[in-house]
Amino acid sequence: MKTNELRQKNETELQVELAALLKAQFGLRMQQATQQLSNTSQIGKVRRDIARVRTLIREKAAQ
Repeated sequence: MKTNELRQKNETELQVELAALLKAQFGLRMQQATQQLSNTSQIGKVRRDIARVRTLIREKAAQ
């Protein structure tokens, strides 16, 4: 997910995006725990996307 795409969204859309990413992270963790996850780099990508979204939410709240 690109930062430019996220900057165009409002705070409500960012909250929805964050919820979807957290749900995806949970699913990936469950797949890893049950030995079903083949591409473990997905976990790191989702974590970075979560951090991006949370950073932008805080930036918008500070404005």
